[in-house]
Amino acid sequence: MPDFATLNYDGKDYNLPLVTGTENEKAIDISKLRKDSGLVSLDYGYTNTGSTKSQITFVDGEKGILRYRGYNIEDLAAYTTFPETAWLLIYGNLPTREELGTFRRLLTENALIHENLLNFFREMPPSAHPMGILGAVVNALGLFTPRFYDDESKQDAFNLTVASLISKVRTIAAFSYKASIGEPFVYPDAEKSYCSNFLNMMFSSKAKPYNVDPLFVHALNVLLIVHADHEQNCSTSTVRMVGSSQASLYASICAGICALWGPLHGGANQAALETLMNIHQSGLTVKQVIEKAKNKKDPFKLYGFGHRVYKNYDPRAKVLKGLVHTIFDREHIADPLLDIASELEEAALNDDYFIERKLYPNVDFYSGILYHAMEIPTNMLTVMFAIGRLPGWIAHWKEMHDDPLSKINRPRQIYTGYAERPWLPIDNRG
Repeated sequence: MPDFATLNYDGKDYNLPLVTGTENEKAIDISKLRKDSGLVSLDYGYTNTGSTKSQITFVDGEKGILRYRGYNIEDLAAYTTFPETAWLLIYGNLPTREELGTFRRLLTENALIHENLLNFFREMPPSAHPMGILGAVVNALGLFTPRFYDDESKQDAFNLTVASLISKVRTIAAFSYKASIGEPFVYPDAEKSYCSNFLNMMFSSKAKPYNVDPLFVHALNVLLIVHADHEQNCSTSTVRMVGSSQASLYASICAGICALWGPLHGGANQAALETLMNIHQSGLTVKQVIEKAKNKKDPFKLYGFGHRVYKNYDPRAKVLKGLVHTIFDREHIADPLLDIASELEEAALNDDYFIERKLYPNVDFYSGILYHAMEIPTNMLTVMFAIGRLPGWIAHWKEMHDDPLSKINRPRQIYTGYAERPWLPIDNRG
């Protein structure tokens, strides 16, 4: 077979190189198309455009496959911790015992944030969304840690920056929650693991110490792992876009947080849980909900089903579904939201409308229920997504900067405005 595709335009053939990935996926390299032919591609939403080559994450939406650095998400969720997965994504391999020990030590040592940053939490309006606070404080971290900011090209400094960001992001998240409810901050505990530390900072207080449930620690590890990366999604491509200008890692991550905040991206997990809550409060039957979702004239939206990439059952949703039932059964939790979710899934998977459009449950469908069971507030769900996604963002930022072919991102456009017009004096403008 030829190693190029041929485009015939205006009586001339242009041979465009074919690029084949590890999993035999193929792409047409059009990087020189404009130079050779004067043409550019037009692809709204970049739905069929590859912006880079990457070794980090593989997604097969048709088969429902997700792998980090070659490892299936099911295995990572079952056998690793979030810090191990973070190391894998950023550095390319699962850590050795020594590497993991060093990484965990750095996470512990860098959990605190500068005391002056506490003013951010105190001065924010009480109604401020935690995602807005998270983005602002993460961006400010770059100002409070100039030695990392200036030396990111040096490996030791970069390693310290990575550990600092991944450690501090949970502190910032927990502090934003405490500030929103008017409680004193709970500082990190060096004796606790990554996830148990976060839960303690969130829920412990002098009036009522929090008993960290090992099952919830396991659940949080899994939740963060399944959210850790997902190829060139909106927020990740934003991190790459901003980072391509040589912006700092902090500024790039802040941009990713802002992109994730949108209801069509990371905010969908909050929307999915609120949808279940609204169904419960409305008293609608599952059958009525399904019919409303299929009615194009009805403004109702059923969040938690369908995905831009997956045309099969989202593998992350499978992992979380099993975890939901494990926790609810072991803890004897009776939650009407889970009952509604289970009925909705069964109805959707047996409905021709959903089957034909391949609208399967996605990761948001069960993650919200899990966080709800752990008593994570609804407005914190997207923040939890950001904590999980941070290693993926860092990995892509690093991969882009390590690639000698990387250049500043500058998409093209097709101009559809006015052609040239004569300038008019202000008195002649009607």
